[in-house]
Parts: sequence; C-alpha cells; structure tokens
Amino acid sequence: MTPDWARSVWGTVRSRTGRLLQRIRHARHPLVGLTKWVVIVAEGTAGFILLFAVANLVLSLSTFRGEDPLKRTAHELGVLWFSTPDGQPTSERAFEVIHGQTLGDDPDTAEIRAHFEAAARGGTFLLDQIMVDRMEAVNGRVDAAVLPPGVYVGAHALGPDKPPLVWVTKWLAHYVLFPRHAYILVVPETGPAWAFSASQEGKFPGETDSPNRLTARITPYTDAAYDFPSSGEALHEMTIVSDDPAVVAGALARLTRARDELEALDQPYGLLAPNSNTVVGCILEEAGLISAEVRRSTLLALRAPGIGAACPGEDETP
Repeated sequence: MTPDWARSVWGTVRSRTGRLLQRIRHARHPLVGLTKWVVIVAEGTAGFILLFAVANLVLSLSTFRGEDPLKRTAHELGVLWFSTPDGQPTSERAFEVIHGQTLGDDPDTAEIRAHFEAAARGGTFLLDQIMVDRMEAVNGRVDAAVLPPGVYVGAHALGPDKPPLVWVTKWLAHYVLFPRHAYILVVPETGPAWAFSASQEGKFPGETDSPNRLTARITPYTDAAYDFPSSGEALHEMTIVSDDPAVVAGALARLTRARDELEALDQPYGLLAPNSNTVVGCILEEAGLISAEVRRSTLLALRAPGIGAACPGEDETP
C-alpha cells in the first residue's frame, strides 16, 4: 500500500499543477493591439533561434567525435582558448598544452609527419591553428615533410578573425552555428600544399563586379589562403580521400579545370544550393573519390548545406 505521506505529496503536486494550468489557460496577455503582436512575434523568433542553437550545439557535440569524444572536446576547447588573431603568434605554452603529451614539447618534421600518418589511418583527424603554427616554425611551410601526401577535404567553421568579435564568434561558430565550410587540400610529394577554396567572389581579395557569384581559387596553403587555419577558423576537421600517387599528382590539374568550369557557369552563390560545399562535393564525386550517395547524404547536407545539391548536368537531387 502507498504510504500516507506519499499520497499527500502526490495530492499536493496534482493540486498545484492543476491550479498552474488553469492560470495559464485563462491568462490574458498584459499588452494589447499591435504592441502585443510585436512582442509575440519577437518572443517566437527568439525561441526559434534558441531552439536552433540548442539543436546545433547537440549536433556539434555528438557528431564525428571519434572513439574518445571527451578527449576530442578537450582538444577543441584548448585550441580555441589559445587561438590568436591574424598576425599574432600563439602562446609558447599552447603547443605544450595541446600536443605536448602526444608529441613532446619540440617535435621535428619527421615526428610531426609520423603523427599525422597515424591520424590519417583513421580517415578523419583534426588540424588546428596551434599545430599549423608549429609546422611553419619547424619546416617553413605545410608540405609533405609534415603532412603525408594526399588529397584531403577540410571542413571548418566560418568566423571573423579580428577582435573584439572573434573572441565570441569563434566559440559560437564552432558549437552553435553547426554548418561547416569545406575545401580541398592537396599535399604533393614535392612542393608546397595547395588549397582549392570556393565561395562568394566578394569574399576573395580583389575588386569584383559580381560579389555574390560562386567562384573558386587555388592558392598555396599559407597565411594568405582563404581556408588557412586562423583564430576564427582555428579547428579544421580533415578527411583524407586519396593517397594514391597518381591521383595526387593529377589533382592540381583536375582542380584547375574544375575552377575554370565553375567560372564559365557564372552562377550566383546560394546558402542551400549551390554553394562552396556543393562545388567541393561535385568535384570529389566526379573524380570518383566519394559516391553520389555519400555526397547527398542527409548528415553531410545538414553539416554543410549545399553539399547534397545537384551537380552541373544533374536534373535534381533525390
């Protein structure tokens, strides 16, 4: 039998819940007329934005976390904490704190490359601003001496790099604004690494008459590259899609053709489609590096809007 005290508590809870529901059911909005509806619309908009942010936070903390999500999250938080705006060196303690346990305080090029050879065997790994700074410090540039030769796809949040906004937006962009910007990184056997970046023409340096046109650039993977790790974009999730020497050797020529074909289309950039991630996905599909099903997958489309859109010559996206 249920104890008397339990029945009493349950009765009190039911009574108070009933009174609260009655008050809500018969409540009248304190405002009237146009002001009332302005407040209601504002409250609804704020609620929708909050719901969107919470959903994206859950996705950011639960998607592509690997076998040790807590270690991955700690790594991300540390990198974001130490990341610096363009032109400012990172703290001398940054590398020791973020990578010291794995690589020691002062790894050479061979040790860094061995680290990424092991990481790349898992398919996906993080390349962060702290590590790239160290690569440049010990090697002068990003190339095959510090990163295994291959064709990679990088994905990162987009955010401003200048204070004061960067100190807030870099956290929001990585965890609350879930969609990611994708680019292609080619690391040849010899010479510097190259980045294929697609975006709105107005976001690249130089004057333009069509700032909203979808366009692409192929540049050395240096501080001047559109997709080089920086404070607002400090964490890059890299996926190796091919380490075949023949594919790597022909990648730049293939990407140059893709860039020229994109220029000839003269099409506007779209958030949902087509956009920069559509371009990257279509290039990888055409090269046989990913399947059409993977490119169109719901998760990829959610993570990077546009990647599931139809490629040139396709009638529609299933």
